Amino acid sequence: MIRVIVAEDHTIVREGIKQLIGLAKDMQVIGEAGNGQQLLDLLRQTPCDVVLLDISMPGVNGLEAIPRIRALSEPPAILVLSMHDEAQMAARALKIGAAGYATKDSDPALLLTAVRKVAAGGRYIDPELADRMVFEVGLTDSRPPHALLSEREYSVFERLVHGDSVNDIATKLALSSKTISTHKARLLQKLAAHSVADLVRYAMEHKLV
Repeated sequence: MIRVIVAEDHTIVREGIKQLIGLAKDMQVIGEAGNGQQLLDLLRQTPCDVVLLDISMPGVNGLEAIPRIRALSEPPAILVLSMHDEAQMAARALKIGAAGYATKDSDPALLLTAVRKVAAGGRYIDPELADRMVFEVGLTDSRPPHALLSEREYSVFERLVHGDSVNDIATKLALSSKTISTHKARLLQKLAAHSVADLVRYAMEHKLV
């Protein structure tokens, strides 16, 4: 039996995933979390085989949670389930330790296949994304500016876009406000933006929110 933990901040999505997995005879949901910190706390107490992980969660987000999950003594396979159908986002998640990447509009049968595959030690990428990754991710010139952000810069970018202030971000990431301001300045430069409003516009244009 494949033991699954679902990490997703939207209750209705979480319930839908649980119902889908409940239809499969070879897997079961043994826990759920509404944010990254809840997930990390749960994993320390409840071992599982696969974590279904949403990227855009409050507090510790999915991308930040991946390396922390991988650092556990018995890390589960991580299958990212995201609304972002962008090749660069998938590549970023896989690079830092995810075993698979599926989008929320995936066929339900494919999602169950993905869970089985990563539970067995394999890797899974949404078929449509896989095709795009072959042509996009390997070509530096075709990479969008946000793909060149460091993990920390991307984390700050995501929080700024969602309305957090520099001080809010500093508190959540346990860093100084000065450090966050430095990251903000760098990512503004890399994205050719002059304000947070520009960042929000950029995120919407690239379907990052």
